[in-house]
Amino acid sequence: MNKWEDNRAWFLVIPVFIIVAFSAILPLMTVVNYSLQDIFGPGERMFVGLEWFREVLGDERLHEALMKQFLFSGLVLLIEIPLGIGIALLMPKKGWGSSLSLVLMALPLLIPWNVIGTIWIVFTRPDIGLFGAAINGMGIPFDHTASSIQAWITLILMEVWHWTPLVVLLAYAGLRAIPEAYFQAAKIDGASAWAVFKYIQLPKMRGVLTIAILLRFMDSFLIYAEPFVLTGGGPGNATTFLSIYLVKIAVGQFDLGPAAAFSLIYFLIVLLLSWLFYQVLQNAGKGGA
Repeated sequence: MNKWEDNRAWFLVIPVFIIVAFSAILPLMTVVNYSLQDIFGPGERMFVGLEWFREVLGDERLHEALMKQFLFSGLVLLIEIPLGIGIALLMPKKGWGSSLSLVLMALPLLIPWNVIGTIWIVFTRPDIGLFGAAINGMGIPFDHTASSIQAWITLILMEVWHWTPLVVLLAYAGLRAIPEAYFQAAKIDGASAWAVFKYIQLPKMRGVLTIAILLRFMDSFLIYAEPFVLTGGGPGNATTFLSIYLVKIAVGQFDLGPAAAFSLIYFLIVLLLSWLFYQVLQNAGKGGA
């Protein structure tokens, strides 16, 4: 078989490159183009260089939205990762209970993001919502549309309910991949449940937990549909995260140049933080090995 025949398999990759070009590369190049120009209308534009980037980086509202985004993502990770591991440890390992648990865990993940927001609007309504009416029935005033703190609590509860099952499924897969011989050896040595978790289960789950942390960080940092449907960024600007603020600039104000510069900065922040997360988790894994 000659070299040409060996390389024919590369033709199978061409459709993938075409799809990626249309779905990612071309839109990205369009955004880069818009970020360097001032758009006056169809066919009317002027090159402005890095002016939009300087304007966006000096925007106090962007700094405020960024701090909110960091706070939201941090709280979500602090709750979902330990909770997901705990639920995975409690799930049955064999039998019909295991299958039933997996199906129930997967149900919230099948619901579209915009529908999640609608569900929680009804669920937390202070007059007819099961959660909202119950809280108000206990004498605690609750209305996430009027209170910033209650809006945050509602958003975090919604995000934890929706995405903790992903962490559970990944952690459960990591637990099921551990050979039974490890547990038998620990039992013979008289290891406690905490020792088994610390020295066997947690190290063996490090790979799937790295994936879980990266996925949950990126998704929570890019969240848009759920808070937009549930709170619209309010009350006031209490839940105006980066994505909502970006849409307000691009669609509400139609400032395409600043919005394009903002989106590129947003992309670089997510890319940099994801890389840092990955490096820290990988180095921690090597240190614990």
